[in-house]
Amino acid sequence: MRVANRWLIPAALFWCAIASLQAGAAPAQPCAEIEEAGAAYTVCEFDARKSTIRLFLNDAAGVVYGGFSRLADNLAGKGETLVFAMNAGMYDAAFQPVGLFVEAGTTLHAANTAAGDGNFHMKPNGVFWIDGARAGVSETSRFLKSRAHPAYATQSGPMLVLGGRINPRIHDNRTSEKFRNGVGVSGGHIVRFAISSQPVTFHQFAHLFRERLKCPDALFLDGGSASSIYAPSVSRHDRFHPVGPLVGVVEKGR
Repeated sequence: MRVANRWLIPAALFWCAIASLQAGAAPAQPCAEIEEAGAAYTVCEFDARKSTIRLFLNDAAGVVYGGFSRLADNLAGKGETLVFAMNAGMYDAAFQPVGLFVEAGTTLHAANTAAGDGNFHMKPNGVFWIDGARAGVSETSRFLKSRAHPAYATQSGPMLVLGGRINPRIHDNRTSEKFRNGVGVSGGHIVRFAISSQPVTFHQFAHLFRERLKCPDALFLDGGSASSIYAPSVSRHDRFHPVGPLVGVVEKGR
């Protein structure tokens, strides 16, 4: 059971910070705790033109990081600071990605277009990618047809929002509620990560990205006990279970 003591930031203040970021003046903190339609979330925003966003899986010895502490310590040894991280897609029993995973230009796992059970195979699924100052969330088949070769990419599913519309397979009458985390992109460079602070349905989560976070494309990353975040700016450092792929924002010399 998760127990948290959270401060919920007023909506006007949160969006004032968002507006400041988009105007070129970064807000004091990248993350905020908000409420939307009666549910609580932690939301973190980064501009790919200004922030270094990477994906991580293994350390130099080939050992899966498995959590935020080992990743933060590894980066600190290189003179870098982990300012944010989140689990970044589904994985198997060995903590290896079940779909496409590209790290620093190297494909560690090929794209998975097979049919199957579970959220990953709830089509359409998608790919979150970062390539320098550009970022995006693309439906998997479209991403593969584009023959893009971004520096970083992770595949998960289902897509929450596609082209401004909620995934047609996500219905508002479903009742399954779980902790959920995901990512959306706006304008080709504004990346918004969100994690629910309580169990929510897929439709509630998709609604958050489309209506509140204004992301025309958004991707579900994972849920349940695997859904976790590292966000020191709001005193979050989840250590519930080991996880596989990670996404992190890194600063040098901090």
